[in-house]
Amino acid sequence: MPIEVLMPALSPTMEEGTLAKWLVKEGDTVSSGDLIAEIETDKATMEFEAVDEGVIGKILIEEGSEGVKVNTPIAVLLEDGESADDIGTASAAPKPDTAAPAQAPKEAEGQAEAEAPAAPAAPTKDGTRVFASPLARRIAAQKGLDLAQIKGSGPHGRIVKADVENATAAPKAADAGAPKAQAAAPAAAAPAGPSADAIAKMYEGREYEEIKLDGMRKTIAARLTEAKQQIPHFYLRRDIKLDALLAFRSQLNKQLEARGVKLSVNDFIIKACALALQTVPTANAVWAGDRVLQLKPSDVAVAVAIEGGLFTPVLKDADMKSLSALSAEMKDLASRARDRKLAPHEYQGGSFAISNLGMFGIDNFDAVINPPHGAILAVGAGVKKPVVNDAGEVDVATVMSVTLSVDHRVIDGALGAELLTAIKDNLENPMTMLA
Repeated sequence: MPIEVLMPALSPTMEEGTLAKWLVKEGDTVSSGDLIAEIETDKATMEFEAVDEGVIGKILIEEGSEGVKVNTPIAVLLEDGESADDIGTASAAPKPDTAAPAQAPKEAEGQAEAEAPAAPAAPTKDGTRVFASPLARRIAAQKGLDLAQIKGSGPHGRIVKADVENATAAPKAADAGAPKAQAAAPAAAAPAGPSADAIAKMYEGREYEEIKLDGMRKTIAARLTEAKQQIPHFYLRRDIKLDALLAFRSQLNKQLEARGVKLSVNDFIIKACALALQTVPTANAVWAGDRVLQLKPSDVAVAVAIEGGLFTPVLKDADMKSLSALSAEMKDLASRARDRKLAPHEYQGGSFAISNLGMFGIDNFDAVINPPHGAILAVGAGVKKPVVNDAGEVDVATVMSVTLSVDHRVIDGALGAELLTAIKDNLENPMTMLA
């Protein structure tokens, strides 16, 4: 039976994407692992690999198509002995109806089974059906493997060649609850407010340009709305004297000039936050729905502005890395973020984020927490201000204002204050960060 190639979910947050480019054409023979298309997600353009082998019988979605929902059939793959005449039933499968109301778990499960590829299936001892490609069945028979004990990685849990070759046995019951949980999950509430048509009507007769939202901007809008609605933010503010850090940075940069290394103030801020998370380990945590996950390493995300949105690449184990290593890694991540070339594992995770608008002359601001992080530090510009020194005299110092936005479900007020104090101490005594 022809195999439907489905629109993949290339990141945990992906719900739809743009089929940017086909790398194959109808009639081409592909093997498992071959690149067949380029998919534009909400964050990046990524290459999509085939999970089965066969011949591209029909391309269902043209390249350049936007808003293609995850699990929508995009092509049909023919196996040995099949021809284009066999495509009818596979290509006629209905696309997911996003406007349909959520079904009860049993109904949704039944519909998913009905829409699954009609591959040859054998009943197991408990009467359930196992879907696998013919090639996977042949290999399993040769190796004496029980298909019911193998978890499929193909569409709708279909067992493919790679699953059988790796022989990674896993009880099918382990993921049987996934479709039910998915169907039972409540849909995200749409933000309240006037409709697009109602707003457009307000501006009738006024000149304007309508800008279509791309996948990234839609995702940013949805995630930040969710964050402000669901996360109980509170804010802690401190002024940090930068004079010692600026002098130390200047000295280090002179010594590192021969190596082509130039440290930025932001590099010191990343290091200071990473070390503070180790000093106050209970604040190194994320919200996980019904529990808090307390992390051991300091994985710090840093907001990077790009055209049309932003990325938050994550510097893992930042507390363990030297300032020069952090500087080089940050430059690389920022450069690839602007080209939208980051892999999902490079911008997912972390427990803490930094958003620095100081280079734009912003004195201070409040940042929105990036779920599931426990906190984010908003960094303003360093400005010369009159201050009272330890001797009680008025002096001039370079002062940077920072605001720590905190998720009260994860971090309480006193704990957040302790974390911000540790960050301040690190930045005002920069040499201690090298100890």
